[in-house]
Amino acid sequence: MTMVKFALTPEEQLQELLKGVVDLVSKEEMLGKLKKSYSEKKPLRIKTGFDPSRPDLHVGHTVLMNKMKQFQDLGHEVIFLIGDFTAMIGDPTGKNETRPALTVEEVRINAETYARQVFKILDPEKTVVDYNSRWMNKFSASDFIRLASQYTVARMLERDDFSKRYKAQESICIHEFLYPLVQGYDSVALKSDVELGGTDQRFNLLVGRDLQKTYGVSPQCILTMPILEGLDGVQKMSKSLDNYIGVEDSPREMFGKTMKVSDELMLRYYELLTDMSVADLATLKSELASGKRHPRDTKVQLGHLLVNRFHGSAAADNAVEEFNRIFVDKGLPDDMPEMDLAPAKGVWICQLLKDLGLAKSTSEARRSIQGRAIEWAGSKVEDEQLKLDLSAGQEIIVKSGKKKFVKLRIKG
Repeated sequence: MTMVKFALTPEEQLQELLKGVVDLVSKEEMLGKLKKSYSEKKPLRIKTGFDPSRPDLHVGHTVLMNKMKQFQDLGHEVIFLIGDFTAMIGDPTGKNETRPALTVEEVRINAETYARQVFKILDPEKTVVDYNSRWMNKFSASDFIRLASQYTVARMLERDDFSKRYKAQESICIHEFLYPLVQGYDSVALKSDVELGGTDQRFNLLVGRDLQKTYGVSPQCILTMPILEGLDGVQKMSKSLDNYIGVEDSPREMFGKTMKVSDELMLRYYELLTDMSVADLATLKSELASGKRHPRDTKVQLGHLLVNRFHGSAAADNAVEEFNRIFVDKGLPDDMPEMDLAPAKGVWICQLLKDLGLAKSTSEARRSIQGRAIEWAGSKVEDEQLKLDLSAGQEIIVKSGKKKFVKLRIKG
C-alpha cells in the first residue's frame, strides 16, 4: 500500500466530506477511521457500486461520483465497483416491481460506456475498477446458503420497497432477497472502510456493514447522498421525465439546461455537482442573499463549471459566449440548422413549422403562435392562419421559443 501524506487533518477532512451528505453511520466511527488513516499514512478504501443497468448517465448519477472524487482529492483509495453480477439479479430499489435482469452481453456493453463517462469526473490513475463477478462467480451452492443464512425474511421486509409490495400482496421473488446480500458481501470481499450510496441504498449499505461483522471484517461506515432533483425542481432527475442534464449532452445543451434551473435549485446543484468547499459555498449563499452577487451571473458560472467538467474549458467558454450572443445580445447560434425549400405560394405557417421540425404538429404550432413564441424574419407571428409566399433567393431565420432556430433558404 502506498504511503500518503495527507494535506488536511482528520477533522478538516470530515468537515469537507460531510458536504451534501444525508446520512453518515457513524460520525464518531468515521472520524476514528480518518485519524487512524492519518497517523498510519494509509488511505481508506472507499467503495461505491454501480450496476450497469443502462448505458448512459445524467448529472444526477454524478452526485456519488463527485463525493468519490472528493475522497480521491483527500488522498484516499476509491474503488469503482461495477456490479456485473448483481446487474444480472436486478435490484428493484425505489420501484414496486422486479427490475428485469440483464444479459451478460448487455452488462458488458453498458459497463464499457460507464468507463468512458465516469472518468470525466474521476482520476483514472487514482481509481481502482473492479467487478463483483470476480468473486461471486466463484461462489459455490454452500457459499450462497451460508450467505443467505445471515439474514431473516423479517429483516429483509424492513426494506421499504419490499415492505410496500408485501403489504400490497404483490409478488417478491426469492432472488430479489439475494441482491442486498450480494451487494453486502462485496464489502466483505473488498474490505471496504467506507461505502457510498444514494439514500435509496441505505438498507443495502447497512447489510454490507452487518455482513462484514459476521465474516470478521472491520465494519464499514456508510455515507448516503441525496437523490438529485431534475430541472423542474420537484421530481428526481430522470431521462423519462425529460428533466435531466445528460453527461454526454452537447456543451450548448448542457449550458442551456443549467440556465433553466431556479435560483434555489442552483444552490443545490452547486452543493452536489461541484467541488466547491463548504466555506466557499457559505460565502456564495451569503453574497446572493445580500445582493452582492447576481443570481444570473452565478448560474452562468455553474453552467461554465459543468460544461468545463465534461467537455473542457474551451467548450465552456464557447457555450457562455454563444448564450450571451443569443439571449443577451439577441444574436444567432453558430450551429443553426439550415433547410432548403422550393419556391411556393400560400404556405400555411403552422404546416411549415411542423415541416421544419419546430413543432410536432400543426396544433402545437398554433399554440406556439398564440403564446407569441414564433418569429419569422425577426418579427413575431401573430396570425395562426398566416399564408406565406416563398420566393426564390430568400433566406429567412425562423425562431421558435428561445433556443430553436432554422435558417430557411428558398432555392430557385
